[in-house]
This record gives sequence, C-alpha cells and structure tokens, in this order.
Amino acid sequence: MVISQSEYYISPEEYLEAEKVSEIKHEYIDGQVYAMAGASDAHVTVVGNLFVLLRNHLRGSGCRVYMLDMKAQIDVINRYFYPDVMVTCDLRDREFEYFKCYPSLVVEVLSESTESFDRGKKFASYRHLESLQEYVLIASDRMSVECFRRNEEGHWVLYPYEKGDEVHLASVDFRCAIAAIYEDVLLVDDNIF
Repeated sequence: MVISQSEYYISPEEYLEAEKVSEIKHEYIDGQVYAMAGASDAHVTVVGNLFVLLRNHLRGSGCRVYMLDMKAQIDVINRYFYPDVMVTCDLRDREFEYFKCYPSLVVEVLSESTESFDRGKKFASYRHLESLQEYVLIASDRMSVECFRRNEEGHWVLYPYEKGDEVHLASVDFRCAIAAIYEDVLLVDDNIF
C-alpha cells in the first residue's frame, strides 16, 4: 500500500542499500520510495497458504518461491515491488540476493486499499517482465482467484476461479482446490446467516 512519498530522487542503488537496514518496507517507482502498510490476518494467511502449497509442489524442481520480503525488479521502467508471492525458475536470479529479475509467476493478495493499484498500474508495470507468464490476484475477503496468463501472442487472458473450483497455475504446472488457498481464513460469506 502506498502511504508516503519521498520528495527527493533516490537512485536504485541508494534504495537497495537503504532497504537492507530499513525497519519499514518500501516499493520504488522512478526514484521515489513508497512505504508499505501492514496486512490483515486474512491477507497474511492466504499468502502463507499459497507459499506452502507452491513450495511443496516445486521442491526439487530448481524453481524458488518467495513471499512478502523479496523484491521483483522491473529494470526497464525503474521499479521495485514486493510481490506477496513470486516464483522464479530462472538460474540467472540466483546471482541476486535482494531482488529477482526473472519471475514466471507473481501473486498479489488484494485489500480494499491496494486493489486498484494492483489491478492497474502495478499490473501494467509487471507486464514489462518478459519472463512473467502469470499474474494472479487473490481476494482476501471472498473466494476469488483471477489468473492473468500470457498467451502465445503475448496477450493476457483471464482465468477466473471461485468457490468450489480447482485453481490451475500453468507457469509452474500447479493445481489445487481454491479452498486450500483460503484455509483458516474467515471470509465475508462465512458471516452470512
């Protein structure tokens, strides 16, 4: 979530060095840093569930799964974001300790305050990553997973999943019941009598 903006230009190198010691995470857009706010119980639980599911699925494959604290670098447009979950299978990413450049899968869990940014400008930024095959948006208040998958023509096609569906992430050949992603999450629908 964007909550504050620096008034001065900061180079990518200065940003990366400052993030190593900062108590607050910041995203970086064209020389400006934006502090990130904390997340809800549902948000953190969804992220944790998906991380565990993907980590177990990808164990031994050479792919790496990251959550919350690993940055994605979008060098061509001078951006660094902290995806909620990110998978990279590219060996070149092993040389970068504090960020990854070649993710095949990026997942953002939506909140009321971040949804429009995640759907709009952040997705537009991520599309500059040539390695990216899928961008996934997960609602934190209801069972809804939207997988945007890049097709052979380079177009992004939506694959929506709702309650009762099996989620398929083709970029990492992963399938699971949507309920597994929402395990232990109290949803809006759960409160309706």
